[in-house]
Amino acid sequence: MILTTENILLIGSILLFLSLIAGKTSYKFGVPTLLLFLGIGMLAGSDGIGKIHFDDPQVAQFIGIVSLNFILFSGGLDTNWKTVKPILWQGLSLSTFGVLLTAVSLGTFVFLITDLTIYESMLLGSIVSSTDAAAVFSILRAKNLQLKNRLRPTLELESGSNDPMAYVLTIAFLALVVNQDKSFWSIVPMFLQQMGIGALAGFLFGRLSLYIINKIELGFEALYPVLMITLMFATFSATNFVGGNGFLAIYISAVFLGNHDLIHKKTILQMYDGMAWLMQIVLFLTLGLLVYPSHVVPYIGIGLLISLFLILVARPLSVMISMIPFKMKARRRFYISWVGLRGAVPIVFATYPLLAGIEKAEMIFNIVFFIAITSVLLQGTSLSLVARWLRVSLPSVVKPAFTESQFVSEYPRSLMQEIEIKPDCKAVGQKIVDLDFPKAALIALIKRDGKYFTPRGSTIIQAHDQLMVLCDHQSGFKEVYETLRMEAISD
Repeated sequence: MILTTENILLIGSILLFLSLIAGKTSYKFGVPTLLLFLGIGMLAGSDGIGKIHFDDPQVAQFIGIVSLNFILFSGGLDTNWKTVKPILWQGLSLSTFGVLLTAVSLGTFVFLITDLTIYESMLLGSIVSSTDAAAVFSILRAKNLQLKNRLRPTLELESGSNDPMAYVLTIAFLALVVNQDKSFWSIVPMFLQQMGIGALAGFLFGRLSLYIINKIELGFEALYPVLMITLMFATFSATNFVGGNGFLAIYISAVFLGNHDLIHKKTILQMYDGMAWLMQIVLFLTLGLLVYPSHVVPYIGIGLLISLFLILVARPLSVMISMIPFKMKARRRFYISWVGLRGAVPIVFATYPLLAGIEKAEMIFNIVFFIAITSVLLQGTSLSLVARWLRVSLPSVVKPAFTESQFVSEYPRSLMQEIEIKPDCKAVGQKIVDLDFPKAALIALIKRDGKYFTPRGSTIIQAHDQLMVLCDHQSGFKEVYETLRMEAISD
């Protein structure tokens, strides 16, 4: 079947529906949903029962880049800076030095056992050098796996921030494969430029996006997620345009935004959570359609050797070396090694050699696809088992029933005060989002002109407003009065 304008929506909706149904039941059998999405795409493809002909790496790459924008941005928005800060340098070491070590060690192994040149081998190693954010985020959260000693934020930080490093290495070694006359050291300036500009642009665009979202008046709450999408794509494309790494920029920008007060933040987060899942499904379906299983079969033997070396040698070695400066028990390091899931990102990166037209591009693509399949299948299905075996998971009896955000919304603060805003209060005329309200407090209701209403971040404080403030502890009310720039009422 050939995809046309007339049937693409029907076929797409059927595949999405089948993916959702498969995802709903997959964990009863211990199979990661992402693997099923990929499988449905393969079944619908040219070698499957659907016979849908899709052989356009450029379209697949475009869909992959757009999807990764949403997935990385959503992961950044959900990243709690207070949780990440204590393990920041560990995560950064894994996502930079660890990725480099994985690429070099695996590339060396590939060079020794295949007929690929050294640069082609390093290109393959670079493509699969990063852990996949989509796979890690979805599997950890779907399994609700609770881990000891900040292991989970370490893993999520690494998977969310290491794609830029793998992307730069992929582009760099691809350039060396295409231009044989260039030396290895010629890629160093490009690497520094990509990472430096990407990090700076992410921070600057984060600040700019925060200002725009909180200051602009759109009139409709539903338009704010649309504004956020616009700013996300602007961050990615503008950063790439000036020579920086767009993936790094959008992740840093999202982390910055997720840890500041935003107007309609709950609506934005819910939208991105849904969009991230949609993009994961679309991405895996597209890559499943792109792959010809019959072309992968000849590479199963060599692919299995490379995959096992990656899982059992290259990844553990890179983790152990990159974590030397930090105090951490060996079993925790081994678990970090095991959660080195490869998924859609390496397959997307493998389309770059295809589009560049290098001689061994198809071989590299098929091997990368096989590595991604085996990684999700072997590691993704055993995360809970290995966590229990290494004693890094929390007992089920102490697992929290809700995430932090759900806990806040489900359980109100235990103390309440009614605070009247005087005309001379400096908070008058300001939006709630601009007040930097204490995290331990919440304005549950506002009484204005004899009527109660639930405030939002965009609500402007007016004179004579009566605020119903909930707080976790009595001392929190002192912070509230300081925020409102009022003197506390003595008991």
